Amino acid sequence: MDVRRSLLVSLAVVFLAASSARGADRILVCYGDSITAGHGLDDGQSYPDALRPLLIAQGYHYTVLNRGTSGATTKDAVDDLPTILALHPSVVIVEFGGNDGLRGLPLDQTSHNLDQILSSLQAAHIRILLAGITLPPNYGPDYIKSFQQVYSTMAVRHHVAFVPMIYKDLINVPGTIQPDGIHPTAKGSQILAKTLLPVLRPLLVK
Repeated sequence: MDVRRSLLVSLAVVFLAASSARGADRILVCYGDSITAGHGLDDGQSYPDALRPLLIAQGYHYTVLNRGTSGATTKDAVDDLPTILALHPSVVIVEFGGNDGLRGLPLDQTSHNLDQILSSLQAAHIRILLAGITLPPNYGPDYIKSFQQVYSTMAVRHHVAFVPMIYKDLINVPGTIQPDGIHPTAKGSQILAKTLLPVLRPLLVK
């Protein structure tokens, strides 16, 4: 009986260790433009950096990778997809489109690119959170409305988790936007991470 019990205990330990290792190997990729990259911030101040301790505190063991590129458009995101897929992530936060809008690129092009990004990630069985953004008021209400509609259309078409406006919780909060009026400060990054977390949580496993 003692030998049998010892064997069962040993097998349980091996199983738990393997499960823990699999959990530690899970990868969450934050895939986006300068908002994700942490433009204008010191190392460790981007929203992916702020997200890591929040996940750990809630018992989620993921390697969080920042794959943000300042100035990147949705076309750049499509071109760089092979490098993201090669990481074999479990979850990807997709945050692109702001530079398309700021440059006044055709919205059908942005829509097509986002569609391709989401389709490729889903084909690889990757869970997705789509993060939307808006544009400054001077772009006009019609263009802004059409721009925002691109995100909601993609979210419905692909049935993905969705935050329509990633900045929704830092609007009018002092000290959250850099002097350029576009990029979050370190304080703003902390808020972005907290904004994304409730929508991200159902995509995660412990």
